[in-house]
Amino acid sequence: MAKRPNIIPKAPIARILMNAGAKRVSAQAVNVFTEVLQKITEDIAERAGRLAKHSGRKTVKEADIKLAIK
Repeated sequence: MAKRPNIIPKAPIARILMNAGAKRVSAQAVNVFTEVLQKITEDIAERAGRLAKHSGRKTVKEADIKLAIK
C-alpha cells in the first residue's frame, strides 16, 4: 500500500497536542497523529460524498458530514 502525502499541515497538529497538555511533542508523534487524523478525515469525507450522491446531490452538506460521523 502506497503512503499518501500529508495534506494536513503538521504545525497545527503539534499545537493540538500541546494544547491537550503536552509540554513537548516529538516529530514522530506529530507524524503518526497526522497520519491517523488524515485517515479518519478521508474516511468521513468518502462516506459524506456517498451520502450526498445517494441523495442526488453533488454538494456535500453539513448533514452529510454529521451523518457520516455516526
